[in-house]
This record gives sequence, structure tokens and C-alpha cells, in this order.
Amino acid sequence: MESGGDGDGAREELARRIAGEITLSADPGATLRKWRTDFGVSQTELAERMDVSSSVVSDYESGRRESPGIGLVSRVVEGLLDVDESRGGSRIRQYARVASAGFESDIVRDIREYPAALPTERVYEALDATEITPGTRDTVNGHTVINSIEAITSLSSEEFYRLYGQSTDRALVFTGVTRGESPLVALRVVTPTPNAVVLHGLDEAALWDHAAALAGGSRGGCSTASGRCDRPLGVGASRASSTNSTIGSAPTKPSAIRSTSSGSSASPALVGRSAG
Repeated sequence: MESGGDGDGAREELARRIAGEITLSADPGATLRKWRTDFGVSQTELAERMDVSSSVVSDYESGRRESPGIGLVSRVVEGLLDVDESRGGSRIRQYARVASAGFESDIVRDIREYPAALPTERVYEALDATEITPGTRDTVNGHTVINSIEAITSLSSEEFYRLYGQSTDRALVFTGVTRGESPLVALRVVTPTPNAVVLHGLDEAALWDHAAALAGGSRGGCSTASGRCDRPLGVGASRASSTNSTIGSAPTKPSAIRSTSSGSSASPALVGRSAG
């Protein structure tokens, strides 16, 4: 697998993965739709890239047409990647970062290191997070967005440590959370703990009764969050200026576990779009 350092290599690797999943899927139309929505591309936009009518894309996704052949799958994949590159290539770079860290993108949605530390509060504001338990650190050096169930059921303890990337001074954002019990119990046995844990897609009222007490025993804070989930996390210190209205210049406060209540399974969107 490409390490992700080369843009063309990352694109080719991602293209092979998407094409393979669609071709081998028991429901190719549903898999096609999954990747299209993951890239945030409309049926009309994809159809224009493929030079077909939007009804063709719709028919394949709904199963009204027979399974697409290799030629059409190739056009779908190239269309998706071309759209992403026209938007700056953030999805391709995201895949490259996750792949270079040795994870499957179904488990780790994004992993990123910032050029400089960012106030944790900016991450919380971007995700519309509600603080449950304050932490003792008020900055983060990066973030990792994790599919909660996939990570807990698939990763070994050694692999779990690799979620921290280059530093434990980061925010771990768990998606697909229903109560918050499993991520918090898993983190309880990992030392040291991250600076912040965000439970995404979880309403504060549904939070596990013991979450605050369990989170309180670590340096990191805990929160629940309801921020946008229709594009990859994009925090980057290079964009952390007063000219970025999404980040703003909010005052800092200690990191915390928070939760977000959006029901989407896609990865949360954090503080703008990094150029890196």
C-alpha cells in the first residue's frame, strides 16, 4: 500500500479500493451510493462527470438496472475522485493519512496532526459540543475520528494506542455512539489518556449514567457533540486565524468529554478545511 505521501499513489490506491468494494458487493448499487454520499457528491454532479443522465446513476443505486460492469464502475470511481480533486482533494488526502497510519478507513475516519496547538474550545465549538466533564489541558495537537463500534470490536490494545498518532495531546472523536459506555471503558485502560474525548451523535440526555465519573479520573475532558457530519474533519492550525469565521477567536477552557447529537454516521466536520 502507498504510504500516502504521493498524491497520485493515494488516488490510485483509493480508486482500487472503491472499485473493488463496488464490484464484489452483494448490493453494488448500495455500495456505489455509500461512496458517493461519503464524498458528498450529488447524483447530478456524478452523472455530469460520467457524461450520463442522473437517472442512470439513480437506477444503478436503486437496483433498477443490473449490476454495473467494470467499465461503468471505473467511470464512477474516476468521477468521484475528479470531483474531490476539483474541490481540493481533501477526501483523497484524508484516506492517505489514515492508510499511512496503518488503519482501515472504516475504522478511522480521519487522523491529523496540527502544525501548532489549537485551543480545545475551538474543536468543541465546531462540533457544537456540550461539556460533560472538564479536563486539565486546554489545547490539542491533532485529532482522530473513530468509528466507535468498529474500533472497539476490531482493534487490539496495541492498535488502539496507534489512534493517538504522533501525540496523546489530541482529541479523540468517537462516532456511532449510543450511550458512551464502550469508548469510555476502553479508554480507562489506556495510559495516558487523550486531552479530549468527544462522543459524537449522542444526546446529553442519553449519556451513560457513569460517564462523568469515569471520565473524571483522567486528565482529558469529555463532551457530547451535534456538529455537522457531512464532511471530513478539517481542523488545521494553518487556518486558525481571525479571518476564519468558523473557528473564530473563542476563549479557551480546559478540555472535556463532550457529546454531539447528530445522527449521521459520517465523520464530523471540525473547524474549517485544512489545506494539508
